[in-house]
Amino acid sequence: MKIELLLVPDCPHGPAAAALIQTALTDTGVQATVSETLIDTEDQARQRGFTGSPTILLNGSDPFAQRDAPAALSCRLYSTPDGPRGLPSLRDLRQALKRSAAG
Repeated sequence: MKIELLLVPDCPHGPAAAALIQTALTDTGVQATVSETLIDTEDQARQRGFTGSPTILLNGSDPFAQRDAPAALSCRLYSTPDGPRGLPSLRDLRQALKRSAAG
């Protein structure tokens, strides 16, 4: 599996997102290569369908995408069991990894 972490420069949630990905991979046993990509222009955001930082792509797809969300160079909020947060929940990321790994 390929995981790409899309970030705006100096994203306050970047380090926590990278750690969350590693924890989810360890917990699930899913094998993946992880890379980070900086998105620093509106053109890049539009081209990549980037809707905020951090965005986690699993094999090129955003498992947390919200329909009709505009491209934006901004922070992203995720819906979690504890309310809106700057990262998806570990439980939700684990589930997304398992679904993506299964095909």
